[in-house]
Amino acid sequence: MKNTIRQVFHSPKFLVGFIIFVAILLLTIIYPIFNPGNPLQQIGLGTFAPPGTYVSLYDAVTTGTSTFRLDEAEANRLAQVLTDDDRISMVNWLTAMDVDVSGLDISDTEALLEVWFANYDSTARPEGMTNAQRNYYVRLNNNLLSMSTAESLTVTQPDDEGEPEEVAEISDTDYVNVNDVANVITLPLGTDNFGRDVLKELVSAIGTSLLIGLVAGCIATFIGLLLGLLSGYVGGVLDDIVMFITNIFTVIPSFVLLILINYSIGQENRGAMVVALVIGLTSWTWTTRSVRSQVISLRNRDHVNLSKLSGHSLVRIVLTDILPYIASYVVMAFILQISSAILSEAQLSLLGLGPKTTEVPTLGLMMNWAMLYSAHLGGKWWAYFPVIGVIALISFSLNLMNTGLDQVFNPTLRD
Repeated sequence: MKNTIRQVFHSPKFLVGFIIFVAILLLTIIYPIFNPGNPLQQIGLGTFAPPGTYVSLYDAVTTGTSTFRLDEAEANRLAQVLTDDDRISMVNWLTAMDVDVSGLDISDTEALLEVWFANYDSTARPEGMTNAQRNYYVRLNNNLLSMSTAESLTVTQPDDEGEPEEVAEISDTDYVNVNDVANVITLPLGTDNFGRDVLKELVSAIGTSLLIGLVAGCIATFIGLLLGLLSGYVGGVLDDIVMFITNIFTVIPSFVLLILINYSIGQENRGAMVVALVIGLTSWTWTTRSVRSQVISLRNRDHVNLSKLSGHSLVRIVLTDILPYIASYVVMAFILQISSAILSEAQLSLLGLGPKTTEVPTLGLMMNWAMLYSAHLGGKWWAYFPVIGVIALISFSLNLMNTGLDQVFNPTLRD
């Protein structure tokens, strides 16, 4: 046994896949310790907040300030306000007014504003411009002027009579230390369409999907191993019955069965374990056929015949003389069943047939939410790309482990 384990961990492919998988597993265990709480808690009122560190503006106003005079502060402030569409629109207006912008780089905020302020005329109206477009340029110009000329902002609050009362004045040279602000939150992956922390949700979803894969893999492997051992060793009528049932399940696509069964169960009754059970009960066929083939090749070996002559029971012969010889194959089948179950859950959830959404997140459910709220169309990559990456990484690690085991236990693949 020790020598076998040593050979397995000497396989580069298995070792890489094992390290990746263990790292993912440790993430699901360690991260909730440092960031506890309900992963489905809605912390944001808006949808799809981008990744970053968010500072409470309310607390920042009342935080002690320091004065800094930065040369590029105004340019950076204006660059933050100007979107790419605004810059293109400004160049279009200048071009329509016959202003030479051939050498102008629209990413150079200072140069663009210099040309804009030198040539913009709110009374001018290029040919073909609508009133809506003209009003847009007026608002844009006013915003740019206010940003470039304002040196301070006044913070007011209603007094006892409802009149605004000045409580603070913020200069453009006032800065606050983020560490001094009472409420600061860092969202490495932003929020989803419900305003939930995507990273916390993703870690929880990984754990749930791995659990679904593990449970479904255990069920499918156990059924496939049991039926394959009995069918291959006993043979006869039992073999015919088992293979008849197996062929029926093989002819009917398992994913179609998954869809029909999950739809008939109903969303309120579809918990994570129910989905895992359904996946496991519909994924055992190929394991049964493979185990049966292995057992048929072993049942007439000399050591098996010797056990028969010694009067050993069927259970003892199967457990001691056959199962150890196919144990490595069973382990590889189990790994593939886990990977297949995780992908099946993701596919079901994309169709809206996964676990109910009010209990726990899964990788498939996160993909479903992102798709329903058009995250892929709005460029909200943080809502779906990390999920795709994690699914691919889990499948890659498990299949890499399986390939490494195959190279160790299959003599034809050894170097």
